[in-house]
Amino acid sequence: MTITPMPAALAWLIWLLPLAAFAAINLRRLWRGNAGGDVIAIVAMAGSLGLSVWALLSLLGHGVSEIALPPITWLSAGVISISFGLIIDPLAAIMLVVVTGVALLVQIYSRGYMRGDAGILRYYAFLSLFACAMLGLILADNLLLMFMCWELVGLCSYMLIGFWFHRPAAAAAAKKAFLITRIGDVGFLAAILGLYASAQTLDISTLHALAAAGAIGSTVITWIAIGLFLGAMGKSAQFPLHIWLPDAMEGPTPVSALIHAATMVAAGVYLVARMYPIFEAAPGVLTGIAIVGVITALFAATMALVASDIKKVLAYSTISQLGYMMAGLALGGVAVGIFHLFNHAFFKALLFMGAGSISHAVNTFDMREMGGLRRKQPWTFALFLIGSLSLAGIWPLAGFFSKEEVLGSVWEGNPFLFALLLLTAFMTAFYIFRAIFLTFTGRYRGSSHPHESPVVMLGPMIILAILAVGSGYFNINGGFNAFLGHGHTHEVWEGLIGILTHPLAWGSLAAAILGIFLAYAFYKARWFSAEKMRNRMKWAHDILTHKYWMDALYEEFLARDFFHRGVFSAFAWFDSRIVDGAVNGLAKLSLGSGRLGRRSTSGHLQLYAAVILAGIIVITVVLLLVRAS
Repeated sequence: MTITPMPAALAWLIWLLPLAAFAAINLRRLWRGNAGGDVIAIVAMAGSLGLSVWALLSLLGHGVSEIALPPITWLSAGVISISFGLIIDPLAAIMLVVVTGVALLVQIYSRGYMRGDAGILRYYAFLSLFACAMLGLILADNLLLMFMCWELVGLCSYMLIGFWFHRPAAAAAAKKAFLITRIGDVGFLAAILGLYASAQTLDISTLHALAAAGAIGSTVITWIAIGLFLGAMGKSAQFPLHIWLPDAMEGPTPVSALIHAATMVAAGVYLVARMYPIFEAAPGVLTGIAIVGVITALFAATMALVASDIKKVLAYSTISQLGYMMAGLALGGVAVGIFHLFNHAFFKALLFMGAGSISHAVNTFDMREMGGLRRKQPWTFALFLIGSLSLAGIWPLAGFFSKEEVLGSVWEGNPFLFALLLLTAFMTAFYIFRAIFLTFTGRYRGSSHPHESPVVMLGPMIILAILAVGSGYFNINGGFNAFLGHGHTHEVWEGLIGILTHPLAWGSLAAAILGIFLAYAFYKARWFSAEKMRNRMKWAHDILTHKYWMDALYEEFLARDFFHRGVFSAFAWFDSRIVDGAVNGLAKLSLGSGRLGRRSTSGHLQLYAAVILAGIIVITVVLLLVRAS
């Protein structure tokens, strides 16, 4: 079947359809009550997904390198001209399909999960605006438009995490996410200013060419790369800017699926991939990204080992997998990191929807109040198991293939970092199957009456389960990498033999199987007592349950003691004593001079004569002293 290439002008619709849905839902909210917003949002997102797939097929089937929409001049003042344009290249096309696909499934799933919520129209309006912001970030052909959409993503995440704002925990989590990500955004903004000062342009393609040609000084480009990565660290929750992500679980579970799978956390990884030529020109920064990514992966996995909230387990898992992506980008290139992002989007969205399906049945996310749900929720169990196997990297599911590529690239770049990621793979399998055994096996420990979720929730999960199994095969012949400009395609059988005969594949698979077996031994067969182990390793358990005291470092030491009681108190003292003191002093001086002036105009001629005489004497003495010198 011949596919007609997508006209470039339609690229705007991919971005603007969710924006139109946001406007239409708000108008309906004003005029028509609290219904129909879900249909508007779903139809608009389906349109964006259809156009995104069309764009991807246009690039795949016609040898077109990109679909570019000529920029529109937004501001022109003297030598300064700022234009906005859109571009769909292979990287953008893949991201567009991932974002619109997952967003559409989340919106359909939300019809069941959010049914009866009083703020349902507001919820779908925010979802549509969130998708619009992420799509604009992907399509932007210059850093200014990207940064505007980047900030809009942050704002939408604030509104969605704090959707149930009447809950103090949700309001606090929203503020925490907003403030922590702003730290990284300062670095991103500084990098944009540095690039404009150095290159007099913010066009991404031009910046790529300048970086590749060495036209920007090495010191300058190193600092710019650091600033860009700081922005990515905030959005993609890299250590030490990761603390907002577990608290973001206070938002509705479908929001968690969207944030953790395809939108906000993917933005940082996408930024590094989009600006990769800048990072290639600063190899020291790439090494730092690899180290930060591996530390993040291992660090988050340890905390997932002891979490009792199933959504928190998945949140730490997301942080850990984002570390994998960053390490893959740094040591393997764009295709390796993005392929893992591609697969992760499907199985992580599936796992979060599975957690939502469980909570929909038992009214809690605490695994200590679950158990035995395999019989009550057989579909949810089967789908959650598929997502877990993919996350653990078990062949032949999708997660196995992208994890192998990350591990292979890290092994070639740094064997020590590879060993840490292999340990992380073991812990990943252990904590996700710990969650399965605590949730679905044994006896039910809760007080509610569990039931299977409706079809409107299970349907999107089934689609994601199919992708969690099959998406890894998009690169079995090297096609995914070749599409992104890395390597060449080969025969499928060559890819399969290459994977199955590679020692790293068997090593990582063995680590994952060992993790699953150990989780089985502790939480299903009960050959070992988790309680006794916890008591013996109490010091380690305390460290992990307190999250290495990173939250205390930020919230108590930095926010309360250092800034509030220290820096801000000093500013308050300076403002009240110095600034206000100077103003008040001038006011008192003015009042005093006014009183002195009133007294000097008393009308007594003798006083006037005395003042004049005193003035003459002073002037005469000054003149004599000057002449004598």
